[in-house]
Amino acid sequence: MPSPADPDEPSFEQAIDAHYQPLYRFAFSLAKGESEASDLVQQTFYLWAAKGHQLRDRTKIKSWLFTTLHREFLAMVRRRKRFEHEEISEIEHELPSVAPTVANDLDAGTAMDALQEIDEIYRAPLCLFYLDQHSYKEIADILGAPIGTVMSRLSRGKAQLRAALVDRTKKRENKVVSMDSHSRADDKA
Repeated sequence: MPSPADPDEPSFEQAIDAHYQPLYRFAFSLAKGESEASDLVQQTFYLWAAKGHQLRDRTKIKSWLFTTLHREFLAMVRRRKRFEHEEISEIEHELPSVAPTVANDLDAGTAMDALQEIDEIYRAPLCLFYLDQHSYKEIADILGAPIGTVMSRLSRGKAQLRAALVDRTKKRENKVVSMDSHSRADDKA
């Protein structure tokens, strides 16, 4: 393996300069979107910075970068299929309705009780994010999961927490008897 001081070995910056444009064009042809293509190229160069030293034959940098980009694209496609993205306006009718007073009626105990009902896989990221105020990256490091997984678990955990809170609110509303209904019943009697 060449030493880091080998003048024939391209530096990280030289690799970026030489391969950024072709990698971006390849990523854009796969992803068909600027932001996804940029993300793929950025992830590819991140992996090169982290693992590029393992490449024994430095003449194969270009093929390593393109192969890595393609693998990252395939992983992105698998994640999309697994966690489909839907516009909120398209599925708004499926969301539970929450009365505006729910937020005011909640107390910390109710929220903590509802949090205990959430699946553990989603509870841990929720607690780390909201209660301990860790960043996505910190949570990913703590849990040993990719940042995308952390973000997905937070999203799903929030949905479960929201549903648990709505259920608790509905149960509480069913226990409360309106004074108007009693007075009407008394008037009829």
